[in-house]
Amino acid sequence: MGSGPLSGIKIVEFAGIGPGPFCAMLLSDMGAEIIRIDRKGARGGSPADIGSRGRKSVAFDLKKPEGIEACLKLIESADVVQEGFRPGVMERLGLGPDVCFARNPKLVYGRMTGWGQTGPLANAAGHDINYIALTGALAAIGRDEAPVPPLNLVGDFGGGALYLAMGICAALVEAASSGKGQVIDCAMTDGATSLMSMFYGFKASGMWSLDRASNMLDGGAHFYDVYETADGKFVSIGSIEPQFYALLREKAGLDDDAFDQQMDRAAWSDLKDKLKKVFKSKTRDAWDEIMLGTDICYAPVLDMDEAADHPHNAARQTLVEHDGVVQPNVAPRFSRTESKIQGPPPQIGEHNDTALGAWGFSDEDVAALKAADAI
Repeated sequence: MGSGPLSGIKIVEFAGIGPGPFCAMLLSDMGAEIIRIDRKGARGGSPADIGSRGRKSVAFDLKKPEGIEACLKLIESADVVQEGFRPGVMERLGLGPDVCFARNPKLVYGRMTGWGQTGPLANAAGHDINYIALTGALAAIGRDEAPVPPLNLVGDFGGGALYLAMGICAALVEAASSGKGQVIDCAMTDGATSLMSMFYGFKASGMWSLDRASNMLDGGAHFYDVYETADGKFVSIGSIEPQFYALLREKAGLDDDAFDQQMDRAAWSDLKDKLKKVFKSKTRDAWDEIMLGTDICYAPVLDMDEAADHPHNAARQTLVEHDGVVQPNVAPRFSRTESKIQGPPPQIGEHNDTALGAWGFSDEDVAALKAADAI
């Protein structure tokens, strides 16, 4: 049994890419026991496949009725099913919610797609950049010239995986009291739009312009941006509050009276040009000596190699080496039911015998699946 607040929860995950595995990784890190249904004949299992850590893999041929029946047998004893196929795929396989609920009425059935289960675009292909383009998020991120894709953090992982993980946990709480399961329709467009709540509020109150890099939090303000240093590296400042801004002025030697007008948007561009020259006058390490750990709201901009070695991250073990791969540690942290990385990424079908046995399959059941070439 895993270690963490979800210890004792059993999840059947249908293999996918990106946000699906990441959602399952989060649940595994928190102690859920996850058996992943992989495609028979697929390849995978690299230690670098961080999103696949901590679960067991069985490989079924889902074109064979024996493979489908084996999935349903697993689902009978599961608390959660997690899938990320296009709408209708699970139904065509014979693994849709109605079939699963008939076997397990208390089942939480988590579905994650880019566009959602309904709507004109529900069956269209897409990726993170397309989903966040539809939400207003992508248009708001970038410099004057064009929007900039913020990796695939906003749609896939923020609007998708995190919202599905939250939805699964909420549905598990409800099922414990009602005895009834339900379907979670997690659309990355919905989640990414939800993440934009504060900015839609700013817009409604007249505090947000649709012009990129003209607002306080999008790089428009001189006191909330990144600046290049003398050695070609970068630092970040977020000195919004007056007392933090005053400390920035003190530590950076900003004696020019023009800096008195912190919230004068018309002055931001000129003040930013002045700050660029100031930060360019010293190396990043030199600015660390002056500003890091103060109330300026300052941090050096680190690459992934540097992040692993930074004293703060090292002290908290934010990044750890596991199976020879440096990777993010578990998050969030719990005071009593401690989470942990439950194990390495599995090889495809690595646990055909052991995991099925642990989930109630007899030796004869597994032998029959092998005889049918369904596993």
